[in-house]
Amino acid sequence: MKVDVLLGLQWGDEGKGKVVDVLTPRYDVVARFQGGPNAGHTLEFEGKKYVLRSIPSGIFQHGQINVIGNGVVLDPVLFREEAEALEKSGIDLKKVLKISKKVHLILPTHRLLDAANERAKGGAKIGTTGKGIGPTYTDKVSRNGLRLGDLFHNFESKYEAAKSRHLAMLKSMGEEPEFSELEKKWLDAMEYIKEYDIIDSEHLINHLLSEGKSVLCEGAQGTLLDVDFGSYPFVTSSNTICAGACSGLGVAPNKIGEVFGIFKAYCTRVGSGPFPTELFDETGRTIRDLGHEYGAVTGRERRCGWIDLVALKYAIMINGVTQLIMMKSDVLDGFDEIKACVAYDIEGERVTEFPFSIEEDKIVPEYVTLPGWKTDMTAMKSEDEFPEAFKNYIDFLEKELATPITIVSIGPDREQTILRNSKLTK
Repeated sequence: MKVDVLLGLQWGDEGKGKVVDVLTPRYDVVARFQGGPNAGHTLEFEGKKYVLRSIPSGIFQHGQINVIGNGVVLDPVLFREEAEALEKSGIDLKKVLKISKKVHLILPTHRLLDAANERAKGGAKIGTTGKGIGPTYTDKVSRNGLRLGDLFHNFESKYEAAKSRHLAMLKSMGEEPEFSELEKKWLDAMEYIKEYDIIDSEHLINHLLSEGKSVLCEGAQGTLLDVDFGSYPFVTSSNTICAGACSGLGVAPNKIGEVFGIFKAYCTRVGSGPFPTELFDETGRTIRDLGHEYGAVTGRERRCGWIDLVALKYAIMINGVTQLIMMKSDVLDGFDEIKACVAYDIEGERVTEFPFSIEEDKIVPEYVTLPGWKTDMTAMKSEDEFPEAFKNYIDFLEKELATPITIVSIGPDREQTILRNSKLTK
């Protein structure tokens, strides 16, 4: 068996949680492979809304195994809050969720370091969520990290060493915070995590594959936030691309099957960083309002703009995307015209390949304008009902991107999902 990978192709917030939830019935296992609790996956069904931060989005379906893989960084306190809320909803989380021993832990001092680092940057701040993600990945790469499996290997001494090192760093930055309450809450949450199945997840996933089980790998954030291939330095601290599923779960490259790439019918971005197609006018505000474009975890306003096909082609190439999934098509239902960026003008040169740098003041987007469909699609049940102008928009995108669009979302509920490929409907 192969593992299928589902990931975002823009700057995150593409709607991955909903799609994982929709696809989960076709899989035996759902595994999250990178990121931390700064990424919120929103799901809506049966009149309720859920936001998942660390727990895979397959948790609501039919008892499939859900795995938090080694590439994830975990905040025990936020995990406990999320898990207890799900258990109150009637989900037997301890029965279906497994956590990798190799997950790196976000310490209370990581959050303090994150905030101190942002303050030190002043006007050059990256726009971090302050959840301690960056400092945790920094410790991981510098071989100073604390892993969940350390619970069973001299945990107290390792934790004290990490804490002392962090406090020394904070002191050198002129900060001596009081965090005893934070620490107590964190240590209590570590005791709570012991109630879960803490495993060597790479062995589990490969054993399940050898038994013929199907696995869906769930990514967080988006390709343009990848630490290597995103709009550096305004990126996250992990590999959000398909290759991250291999290192974040212990899956060999030859085990990758389908790669589902998710994108919005327009573009959004949260926090600082370049955004070539950003709209600063009434159109951008309308997209934000209609799309409820506010961070699922932070509540921050998302910046909105037209779809960027230069960046999208790049993301498809980097990930080896085999199927595209278009989200939030319904947000554009009322527009007279829809625009799509097909090239950049950079200091007089027409550029169609995503460049090394996308500083806003150097880039002028070149747009193609298409007619809007001016139709409420939210109650439609099949693509046969799509208005002609929307079908033309899909055809245009498939031709430009040279990749089939196999799922179209026309609303936030799991039922508002149109499958366009017979293989997916089986």
